[in-house]
Amino acid sequence: MKTLIFVLKFAVPFLLLTAFKCDDRDTMSCEDYVSKLALMKAEIKNLADASICNENFECRSIALGSKPCGGPWSYLVYSTSIDTLALLDLVEAHNKLERVFNVECQQYSDCMMVDPPLRLECEDNKCIAIY
Repeated sequence: MKTLIFVLKFAVPFLLLTAFKCDDRDTMSCEDYVSKLALMKAEIKNLADASICNENFECRSIALGSKPCGGPWSYLVYSTSIDTLALLDLVEAHNKLERVFNVECQQYSDCMMVDPPLRLECEDNKCIAIY
């Protein structure tokens, strides 16, 4: 667990710095956005999936993604057993980059609103969303 926290303390700032670095080109290609967003989302999911819940840790959810019409694509469920500040920073950077991608690459979506979970429960040491 200490190794995971140590890695995250260095990986998160690196990811945030590289996510918005300037490059010789003025803009990223749409394929570059897709690749970077996929990597960021995988890192976010891995961190959230590493969380456990019990009487010592609380379940939470956070809006993940940015639909072109507004609002998130989904809600990510996690617990406070992980570095929640690192997770929040990663999700914020991902959502911000996806908003830029939507504009730059002229994306569109179904515009349907995604509701947050009604409640969160802990089953077998994993947080689950109840809709």
